[in-house]
Amino acid sequence: MKPVNLNKVRKAKNRADAKAKADQNAIRFGRTKAERVLDAAKVKQANDRLSAMKFEDE
Repeated sequence: MKPVNLNKVRKAKNRADAKAKADQNAIRFGRTKAERVLDAAKVKQANDRLSAMKFEDE
């Protein structure tokens, strides 16, 4: 049986856990730049359309 450095094992486990959490966050929150730009354009278009339909009292 070969001796095991417990610090290396602990750090490797922490790295694996951090990587797994990062992957989950990337799936949950990650969006490409193109998706963000497209959503922003849709919101701007909807706001512009809504502004054009408003009646403004003087």
